[in-house]
Amino acid sequence: MIYLHSPGLVCALGAGIDTVREHLFAGDSPGMVETAQYSPGRSLMLGTVTDALPSIDPVPPRHHSRNNALLAATFAQIDAAYRQLATGLDSVRIAIVLGTSTSGICEGEVAMAERGQSGVLPDDYHYGQQELGSPAQWLAAELGIAGPAYSISTACSSSAKALSAGARLIETGVADLVIAGGVDTLAAFTVAGFTALESVSATRCNPFSRNRNGINIGEGAALFLMSRTPSPVALSGWGETSDGHHISAPDPTGRGAQRAIEAALQRAGKTAADIGYVNLHGTATRQNDAMESLAVATALPGVPASSTKPLTGHTLGAAGAIEAALCWITLTDPAHRLPPHLWDGEADPEIAMLPLVVPGQRADTRAVLSTSFAFGGNNIALILERT
Repeated sequence: MIYLHSPGLVCALGAGIDTVREHLFAGDSPGMVETAQYSPGRSLMLGTVTDALPSIDPVPPRHHSRNNALLAATFAQIDAAYRQLATGLDSVRIAIVLGTSTSGICEGEVAMAERGQSGVLPDDYHYGQQELGSPAQWLAAELGIAGPAYSISTACSSSAKALSAGARLIETGVADLVIAGGVDTLAAFTVAGFTALESVSATRCNPFSRNRNGINIGEGAALFLMSRTPSPVALSGWGETSDGHHISAPDPTGRGAQRAIEAALQRAGKTAADIGYVNLHGTATRQNDAMESLAVATALPGVPASSTKPLTGHTLGAAGAIEAALCWITLTDPAHRLPPHLWDGEADPEIAMLPLVVPGQRADTRAVLSTSFAFGGNNIALILERT
């Protein structure tokens, strides 16, 4: 069995498991704010990290980015546990797999703006800041890890796939300990990109409502230590599929998403009746919610479900790991609370109905499932189980 140890977590809900747990079940997110910082001339609701990040000034220029500062803040929460689990292991037996879609693109924006004014790039700019491999490479160098260290960038499924990739490294005997998760930070580039797709909501997103009109982009990071050393939660199943339907729109039939859920159930040796909660991808876009509601209603009928993106924003490459961390919190909550689904309560009669979690709802569940769906029809479902 592949165990998931207590994660490091920083997002709009706060920093650290205890803080995030408090805000999650209260349905209160201090980092969800309206700001024009990344969209001059237009105020948007974004999921921001409000906690101060550590200085990474000594970091080599190629890895000096706010994205890696957020990664450092998140790893600090699990540093002691990492040292304990890594004791006695050869550094080649430790691996890092991280999901990201932005890396240091914000530093690139700043550099390009200065070049536009002065004609030259700033002295402290290095193209390596923008490379998607930077987070994993930097963390491996910091920790002296000699095993596999790489990033996955498959848009919104990136960090969920980092967890399944980490599990495979352990299952195949390549590694004994894996640091897996994801990190993404806000940038004008990504905000402008999703705005161009007409997928961004200026107000808090409204998943599965008839009035839904797009996502709130967010930032954050989550890191898990994965090993065969027992802990309260295990990654017992995962399923991955690819639709090949469209570069950005999901297959409206939801068949690929449904197959990913069914593959995760099969790997975990479970049926829909064993799943007590579903953390939905739930972006609040017209097409994703229609597709996902159909897939989940078919594969997991009657299972309580919610989208936590109104509380975190859509953290893109980090979303899968952050939502897995919220599932970890749900499984270990002594009061058996479920993450509430925040919306206006106006169901869309044109999409499949789901039993969305109401504030204060509780269920003593031993297994939960989390979905992530990305551009290009890249689908993944994870099953976390209380041990």
